[in-house]
Amino acid sequence: MIAFEHKPGLVAYLTCGDPDLATTRAVALAAIDSGADVIELGIPFSDPVADGPVIQRASERALRSGTSLSQCITLGAELRKGRPKTGLIIFSYLNPVLRIGISSFAQQLASAGIDGALITDLTVEEAGEYVEAMRPHGLATVFLAAPTSTDTRLKAIVELSRGFIYAVSRTGITGERQQIAADAAQLVARIRRFTSLPIAVGFGISNPQQFLAVGEFAEAAVIGSAIVNIIEKHGRNSAEPVANFVCALRVGKSVAQAER
Repeated sequence: MIAFEHKPGLVAYLTCGDPDLATTRAVALAAIDSGADVIELGIPFSDPVADGPVIQRASERALRSGTSLSQCITLGAELRKGRPKTGLIIFSYLNPVLRIGISSFAQQLASAGIDGALITDLTVEEAGEYVEAMRPHGLATVFLAAPTSTDTRLKAIVELSRGFIYAVSRTGITGERQQIAADAAQLVARIRRFTSLPIAVGFGISNPQQFLAVGEFAEAAVIGSAIVNIIEKHGRNSAEPVANFVCALRVGKSVAQAER
């Protein structure tokens, strides 16, 4: 179930299978129990053009361990049983979905109890078949809205979106940044003219100050690279450090301050 009970809500991105699926499961549970509202289960892909070096490396590690889309959906089913109220979204590039078939993909998500998906390189102009496959199962179709999107395009995005709108805070790839781009608040205001859906801001949010700042103008923040960077450093022992990081976001302190 996609719901943001706190403001800002937290959408936590994980690359499934980095460094293995057991670790992803443990980290996801730790993040949920520490305050994450939605888990984005990132599907490793060999050409992640929208992602920066941190998530690129995570995809490489996950692919080396043999992680597949079907395994990630199975992981989602396990998380749904363990944490039935948490939002679960598959975050993927289109190619892995096409390999198993769009209709089969939708059916598998529904059977697993996963709430929906974000296909990062699928544009609304080409999403007709995908949306038609997802709708009968009540699955969320989350699309990206960018600062460069025209009002006409924003209208098309919100028309096809369910669950929430993912507002890209700036142009470029994913990765940690020192400041939130000024475009983010303006983009959220533009999107609000066309929809009442929750808006989650992502790309570049990496610390408690940025997280809380997003809450001033959006319902949620998406944090990916900062979490994946923790996993890169701690490997199979990442659950506790990620839990500390999520707790620090919630209380608005740095991890170092939260541990004092």
